[in-house]
Amino acid sequence: MASHYEAPIRKPLVLGDKGYHNVSVDIARPVEGKANKQWWIVFSIALVAFLWGLGCIIYTISTGIGVWGLNKTVNWAWDITNFVWWVGIGHAGTLISAVLLLFRQKWRMAINRSAEAMTIFSVIQAGLFPIIHMGRPWLAYWVLPIPNQFGSLWVNFNSPLLWDVFAISTYLSVSLVFWWTGLLPDFAMIRDRAVKPFQKKIYSLLSFGWTGRAKDWQRFEEVSLVLAGLATPLVLSVHTIVSFDFATSVIPGWHTTIFPPYFVAGAIFSGFAMVQTLLIIMRKVCNLEAYITVQHIELMNIVIMITGSIVGCAYITELFIAWYSGVEYEQYAFLNRATGPYWWAYWSMMTCNVFSPQFMWFKKLRTSIMFSFFISIVVNIGMWFERFVIIVTSLHRDYLPSSWTMFSPTFVDIGIFIGTIGFFFVLFLLYSRTFPVIAQAEVKSILKSSGEKFKALRDAGKPLYAMPARGKIVEVDMNETEVHDAPVPEMAPAGASIGKLLSSIGSFDSSSQTPDDLKKVKGIGPLMEKTLNKIGIFSFLQVSKMTESEYNLLDSITGSFPGRAQRDDWAGQAKKMIN
Repeated sequence: MASHYEAPIRKPLVLGDKGYHNVSVDIARPVEGKANKQWWIVFSIALVAFLWGLGCIIYTISTGIGVWGLNKTVNWAWDITNFVWWVGIGHAGTLISAVLLLFRQKWRMAINRSAEAMTIFSVIQAGLFPIIHMGRPWLAYWVLPIPNQFGSLWVNFNSPLLWDVFAISTYLSVSLVFWWTGLLPDFAMIRDRAVKPFQKKIYSLLSFGWTGRAKDWQRFEEVSLVLAGLATPLVLSVHTIVSFDFATSVIPGWHTTIFPPYFVAGAIFSGFAMVQTLLIIMRKVCNLEAYITVQHIELMNIVIMITGSIVGCAYITELFIAWYSGVEYEQYAFLNRATGPYWWAYWSMMTCNVFSPQFMWFKKLRTSIMFSFFISIVVNIGMWFERFVIIVTSLHRDYLPSSWTMFSPTFVDIGIFIGTIGFFFVLFLLYSRTFPVIAQAEVKSILKSSGEKFKALRDAGKPLYAMPARGKIVEVDMNETEVHDAPVPEMAPAGASIGKLLSSIGSFDSSSQTPDDLKKVKGIGPLMEKTLNKIGIFSFLQVSKMTESEYNLLDSITGSFPGRAQRDDWAGQAKKMIN
């Protein structure tokens, strides 16, 4: 029996006949290839939304926050609502990367990269709102320790905004280092596959000299564990600090000790929902269905269901505490939420956050891609309404009826929010075209234990074998796999393609020509040389005549290592051999 045993009851996490080379090719394809039409359509929409929001931000800064719908009673509204919403979305990335890493959960490996990127981009959006909310963002340095020549030290030290500055900057810096560290093996993979010198140079700089030595991997594991240990408390601390903005006040509906765990659970809830939304889109656009499987979607839905239930318990606990306290102001605050002018927002929140995730108890629904996508969007809408309800309904009915008022957003409020959503998707789409969206090294580490190909061989009682695409099982020669990942399968008859290829590069005349040692060309091993000989390619002269069209023909004939010949520039190497 092969090593890396895993119980047969566990479903494979990597589907299809995937070997180590296939993983590299599939994950590098979105970076190396050209963007498709769908990518450009989504990117154009996101860019328009971002530019609209940018115009609203410029208008706000040049005119003042009086252009917002704020008033003397509701002085926190859309800006802080959006701030808390974006911080919550950013939580799932650290949770998936750090906490699930410490618990050695294999299913995180196909989704952690996108979740980490989502964390970085969502925290950037969250950081915009406190700066804009200051009213005079050019004086933002006042919240930092400044020399006494500029005034008293720590000018606004008592402001809750300062707590958010520390929380967000710490969270962003640790998450950024964690994300970049995980990217190093993938940058090195793209560097080694790069054809263009400029691209190779850029990814060489980004990979920080990664060579794949045992020492590199040892340090990589150590740093990952240390960063995971640092990041795990941040999952709890960051949104706890954000909740203190509310809980330390005396406003009815805010002054409660349940806010920290309630906010943390809600943040994980909304964060996982956004990860679900992005992954379902990415698996289709980037053709990653073999790596982001239905099992991944189902496990994410289970987390959404659990955290949604925790949030529902927090809602009920809030109502119970308000009733049990006997404080008429607390009781009125929650009664006003459910039956007051903003009742529609409260019941939208309850429907989206408490009732909709309960459908995930049914396996047929939580394994449905379309239903999962729908629920993930519903949850994100519901979590935005939760922040809106907490802020607006607690402020618009204050202690004095004379100060009661209603809040109505202006086009600037709406424009800035839509602009941040556009900015988020612009960053995420650019990331998907620049960085590998899946941690290929980590996926390879579980391939033998959780790959469908290797599980099938193991269940059949076979040792280490390779399975060609045609379904015929061929034993691997371990001496030859040192050169290539897997043996080249026997070719199906492809006379027309072979004839077209040989007409372009010329035929070999065995009576007047001597075969060359094609193994001298980097990228051609003993097995590939045999395959080329079967086609009729024996000389450096034939290889030197290959162009892009001949490379594509060769790939279609052999079905092995697509793009390898062009990346390694076999024609250029062969010309040097001839000279």
